[in-house]
Amino acid sequence: MSSLPRRAKLKAQTAEPKDDCSFFSELSSASEEDDKEDSIWEPQKKAPRSRKQPVPKESKPKRVPRVKKNTPKISDGLEEGVTVKEELNRSVAIADADMDDRKNEVYTAQTLKTAKGKRKNSAQAPSPQRTKKLKVEATSPSAKVEGVSSETPPSTSTMCEGPCKEEDEDDFTFGQSPLKKVKTGSCPQGQPVKFPASASSLQEEVEMNWDIVQVLSARTNIEVWVCANIIRLFNDDNTIPFIVRYRRELINNLDADSLREVQQTLEELRAIAKKVHSTIQKIKKDGKMSDCLLRALLNCRSFEELEHVSAPYKTGSKGTKAQRAKQLGLEGAARTLLENPGQLNLLSYVNANVKGLSALQDVETGVQHILADMIAKDKDTLDFIRKLCQNRPICIQSSLAKVSSKKVNEKDVDKFQLYQNFSCYIRNIHHHQILAINRGENLKILTVKVNIPDGVKNEFCRWCIQNRWRPRGFARPELMKVLHNSLDDSFKRLIYPLLCREFRAKLTSDAEKESVMMFGRNLRQLLLTSPVPGRTLMGVDPGYKHGCKLAIISPTSQILHTDVVYLHSGQGFREAEKIKQLLLNFNCSTVVIGNGTACRETEAYFADLITKNYFAPLDVVYCIVSEAGASIYSVSPEANKEMPGLDPNLRSAVSIARRVQDPLAELVKIEPKHIGVGMYQHDVSQILLKATLNSIVEECVSFVGVDINICSEVLLRHIAGLNGNRAKNIIEWREKNGPFINREQLKKVKGLGPKSFQQCAGFIRINQDYIRTFCSQHPESAPCADVTDKKQGKKKSKTPANVVLKPNPLDQTCIHPESYVIAMRFLSSIGGTLYEIGKPEMQQKINFLLEKEGINKIAEGLQTPVPTLQVIIDGLSQPESFDFRTDFDKPDFKRSIVCLEDLQVGTVLTGKVENATLFGVFVDIGVGRAGLIPIRSVTEAKLSKTKTRRSLGLGPGERVEVRVVQIDLPRSRITLDLIRVL
Repeated sequence: MSSLPRRAKLKAQTAEPKDDCSFFSELSSASEEDDKEDSIWEPQKKAPRSRKQPVPKESKPKRVPRVKKNTPKISDGLEEGVTVKEELNRSVAIADADMDDRKNEVYTAQTLKTAKGKRKNSAQAPSPQRTKKLKVEATSPSAKVEGVSSETPPSTSTMCEGPCKEEDEDDFTFGQSPLKKVKTGSCPQGQPVKFPASASSLQEEVEMNWDIVQVLSARTNIEVWVCANIIRLFNDDNTIPFIVRYRRELINNLDADSLREVQQTLEELRAIAKKVHSTIQKIKKDGKMSDCLLRALLNCRSFEELEHVSAPYKTGSKGTKAQRAKQLGLEGAARTLLENPGQLNLLSYVNANVKGLSALQDVETGVQHILADMIAKDKDTLDFIRKLCQNRPICIQSSLAKVSSKKVNEKDVDKFQLYQNFSCYIRNIHHHQILAINRGENLKILTVKVNIPDGVKNEFCRWCIQNRWRPRGFARPELMKVLHNSLDDSFKRLIYPLLCREFRAKLTSDAEKESVMMFGRNLRQLLLTSPVPGRTLMGVDPGYKHGCKLAIISPTSQILHTDVVYLHSGQGFREAEKIKQLLLNFNCSTVVIGNGTACRETEAYFADLITKNYFAPLDVVYCIVSEAGASIYSVSPEANKEMPGLDPNLRSAVSIARRVQDPLAELVKIEPKHIGVGMYQHDVSQILLKATLNSIVEECVSFVGVDINICSEVLLRHIAGLNGNRAKNIIEWREKNGPFINREQLKKVKGLGPKSFQQCAGFIRINQDYIRTFCSQHPESAPCADVTDKKQGKKKSKTPANVVLKPNPLDQTCIHPESYVIAMRFLSSIGGTLYEIGKPEMQQKINFLLEKEGINKIAEGLQTPVPTLQVIIDGLSQPESFDFRTDFDKPDFKRSIVCLEDLQVGTVLTGKVENATLFGVFVDIGVGRAGLIPIRSVTEAKLSKTKTRRSLGLGPGERVEVRVVQIDLPRSRITLDLIRVL
């Protein structure tokens, strides 16, 4: 927490009248005021990096009065002298629109009556305050609101007093949600949802002159109370899958993609705040800090704006033209020209012996540079020009660069043919066009410029002369000429380049984010492809010289046989008999072919044999699957550990087969960016790309869920709240103590604390049939019998010794342990039992009660939010081993192929989506070359209304019916029109 004088002084600075700091001298480095400024503002030296870092001594007496170590802080009032910004109460007190009473800052998971009881006994309630690694979290320079922290997070079942918005979509699907949540003045649910007491107060370690909640809301177009809730949830180390499923009422039912976008924007704002903080420290160390410069830095909301403001104060440079003119003593002349032009005599500054002052023209030029710098750094002036540009047609243009043919490959130049004479308004340009232009510019093939109309400059100069930079008295024509030249120079040399950088940075940032989000949507679509269980599969990794690698795997993914056949070297007939014997021996009727080198020829080979009924009596079918990343995985340590001693080429064939059997379990072994469903992924921020894709993988694995007693370590580490070490410890515990009987046993695993348990418990399943089978087969060591807790140490388990650890049928559902009490009360209300979970009679009882009372009334009676009740209903209704991926597309199994030469315009075909980009969708129609559906042909009317969708558009794996519109044989390009989604 920052010291008290700092907050008080900052508030005073932002509130002082504009005239106290004259507009023409903002950002000038006044070294004579340094001593004064030091006493006004002292930047914090360093953001805390660990929770063990001690608090500076000087800040201790200035904090809010402490309470005992084991006592939760309940802020009925703040320490006298601490200023609290009133509007913060509206953004932080997201829990309640009515915040007249300060007691409402403390929220608990109990009812209001219980909360009041806790308040009376607060002196005895243990509540250690959590300390974050990075405390850059909140709202405004003077805003400090105390929060309350509790040892264990409260149940969502009693978090919301009022009814919450009900959604009809299935909680276990990635249902289509609104593109954006439109900001509203009040919560759509009537009242913003109360936040639990475990939340830390929203406070920023690096304070800015803007409210991070308000800015976040403006940039993401999401309600302020939702943004504040999201910040608190992330501050409390909650994961996106956990928030989306179990805290939906706090985020107004946002989907995972929207939540991820908010998280990225929040991290960007915090990075800007940290950069501003370090810049302030550096400038202050150099002795160049002034009051106006400080305010200008604290107003920066982007890296471009910060760079523009701080550029003149960078060390090691020869200084700007304005700085050199100030060193010559011309700053006073510039001030006088604006304040009292009648008393200015530029001839008095002429000095023949000083370079830069030897002639009147040199003096005028120096004054012009100082004025140009003042104009370009003035906040009001920049705000005006930015607003002016919003309503004007700003154009971005690209053309072929003048480079020698030796440096650039002609083939690369041809790739950018569309952009060699390209022009488009920035409000209309597409994201993929920006990425293409940027790539061409980086390769020195294109030159790019932003064209701002002359009318913008003329209106800007007219406004400056008549309003912002109008002299305060009569100015002679020669002085007005200097002022006009200053405006022209400022716009051309400083403001125009700044605007160009801002426009291009905004366009690039938006394009990168959209590209990454598109990659994420495609990856999710691919990971959630419906599995094909219960089949013996033959995986084929095609090849020419080195042959086709074969691998036959069992329905449980065990390797049954591996081999190599040479289909494309004149031995095809002899190898056919070998393949037939393998298929017959292992009763395998499904062939999975990788789409790499020699895929087309291998597909034709199998299709021909199938057409001739060569594999009779087996009815053999085949499918094509992407082998992207298979070769990388085959030589990885994970593959070596999983398949020791097996040739890496054969490992690829095994991976190809497993991608059909269980796509999610196999694809999580490969780094997401190597899966090959992206667009311009090498041109975007690799940090953003990696973070987003890893988050998508975690989201998919968590929502599908894992059986804790049979899942692999690789799959387990992608569950929300777990990592490599925790997954390894779980596997070791399982091997040492036998299978997990219930979720509570997870708490005994080393390294799995209360927070990790809270995040992962709802996504871990314990199959009850497996437990019953294990108990019957191992009666002497059955975990269902009396179990004594072997882990006796300093921290004794809450489970007493010699207690029967019974399986809990709720552990096989998506219901979180924190909601088990509510689930049991709901079961009592419908007259059901735990042994009816997933059975038709349970569904009938639930439907009868819902029709009779309605979900809102039931939730109110149980004192739980509607989203939490919906999770409970889903968990009780869904059959055992429910997998929501079965609602989505399966691989497209085929028996024959079509050649490219056979296609004709107007032919109607069915195909499978391979990849989706920002400009169109690539579809495999079985001719060896993917066809392109332009994005304009993918309309909402053609998308299925009844089918559960995982994204807003088409994605990999979906089957579509298309019509051939155009065929370009020389370039092997096929243009398609979407008819419908199958």
